[in-house]
Amino acid sequence: MGKKIFLVVLCLATVLDLHLANAEVPAVFILGDSTADTGTNNFLPDSKDRADFPPYGIDFPHSRPTGRFSNGLNSADFLAKLMGFKRSPLPFFYLVNNTKFIKRPSFRGANFASAGSGILNITGQTKNGLKNVVPLEEQIGQFSSIYSELVAIKGQASAEVFLSKSLFFISVGSNDIFAYYLSRSTVPKQEFIATLGFIYDSYLRTLYKLGARKFGIISVPPIGCCPALRIQNTTGGCLEDLNNLALEFHSMINTQLIKLSTDYSDMKYSLGNAYEMTINVLDNPCPFGFKNVSNPCCGDERTPCGPNATFCSNRREYLFWDSVHPTQAAAGLAARTLYGGELRFVSPINFKQLADA
Repeated sequence: MGKKIFLVVLCLATVLDLHLANAEVPAVFILGDSTADTGTNNFLPDSKDRADFPPYGIDFPHSRPTGRFSNGLNSADFLAKLMGFKRSPLPFFYLVNNTKFIKRPSFRGANFASAGSGILNITGQTKNGLKNVVPLEEQIGQFSSIYSELVAIKGQASAEVFLSKSLFFISVGSNDIFAYYLSRSTVPKQEFIATLGFIYDSYLRTLYKLGARKFGIISVPPIGCCPALRIQNTTGGCLEDLNNLALEFHSMINTQLIKLSTDYSDMKYSLGNAYEMTINVLDNPCPFGFKNVSNPCCGDERTPCGPNATFCSNRREYLFWDSVHPTQAAAGLAARTLYGGELRFVSPINFKQLADA
């Protein structure tokens, strides 16, 4: 999901050292959009998709607006924490300007995710030609440069062992579907989903060739239930056409991953069913501590979350922080479900089992 991104890079060098003795995997590499971004777009001077201003980050340590589209941590942070790290690894753009971090024995991964980006290179880009987001293809290119650094530092064999045990977490696709739907494209939806699948498949194969073996993939949630989209429905309910696209995307990715794991016998994966996970909360929010699952905590359906926006004090009770992104509480719940959830929510194994595989 996502339209924007994060980061006040100032103290990251010290606070994001991820070297913890109990880490379940040697490193985590994170790709995708605003559901996982921890500051990429702050490095893009022309990007309009950013969240490096209050009240974003109000519940982050020291209330810093890091660029995360959240009141605090996002799902990438929580997954990294569950794997034994402090939070998400550093953004690639920070590392590329400080290569000493890559050369350290304590190097524990990188975050390439860029808010507003997608599987298609055009997704999230502006018409004026200025760089607004980093698409998934370019994120993989960035990882390729880190791969080369690791080979130079560790040697080919050691680098490959290191990467084969690391987790590659990818959360992408929502923005492609948003753009397709909102543009009222005449391309048949089956053709559109197939195109996304063909490109996504090629990207996963590229990552495999670069050493990735453990893939934690997140599918698209019921994005038609986001507050920003509900206002297009006169009943205030979810936009089911959008939700159906999300379901078809999940089905396509599931089929793809089965095929990939057949082609590459040493590949392991977990597929998080973000649709089912979110619907489960929307249908029965109380057991999870949520009291409002249809309105944003910050701003409203038409007013962006920004410096002048009003925001709720009971943030733990809200599913949505702004009109499209989850609260820290919702992100934490999602990560815990991915990490230890049942087959209904993550298959064929959960992220804990993937780390141990």
